[in-house]
Amino acid sequence: MSRSSALETEFAANRAKLLRFLVARGAGDAAEDLVQELWLKLSRTGDPAAAASLGYMMRAADRLMIDRFRSARQAVLRDTSWAASQPGFAERTSAEPSADRVIESRQHARLVAAALNAISPRAAAVFRRHRIDNVSQREIADEFAISLSTVESDMRIAGRAILDVRRQIDEG
Repeated sequence: MSRSSALETEFAANRAKLLRFLVARGAGDAAEDLVQELWLKLSRTGDPAAAASLGYMMRAADRLMIDRFRSARQAVLRDTSWAASQPGFAERTSAEPSADRVIESRQHARLVAAALNAISPRAAAVFRRHRIDNVSQREIADEFAISLSTVESDMRIAGRAILDVRRQIDEG
């Protein structure tokens, strides 16, 4: 009997033990694939006589399980890291708004701009300086040479106009 046929005979005789060993180690459904992978590794070994021992086969099977576990763990870490670096991926959403959302937002912006154009030019300018340019009400009062209470009044007027737009939008 040749050395490689001795390996084949021993592997065939111990195949069920190796399969049970891999299942017990947590291979589950992959145990059959691992036994096949083990056979491929053993059949390519430089010393088939040494590989024919059950102890050698068990150690090789154990190492295959460890390699498979490490590979699976690395894949999960790599995928998790990649997903975390992609905005919206975890929520399965795009980082970009949908085309419908862009169109709807532009329409709403036009309605707000029209509402601001419908109020007094000063109230609209005060609102824009405060809410868009992020200028304090005190600075706006100095800039427009008006009192702080007038700035607050203009902000209320603009706020009411925008609330009316929101009501229109909500009512559809």
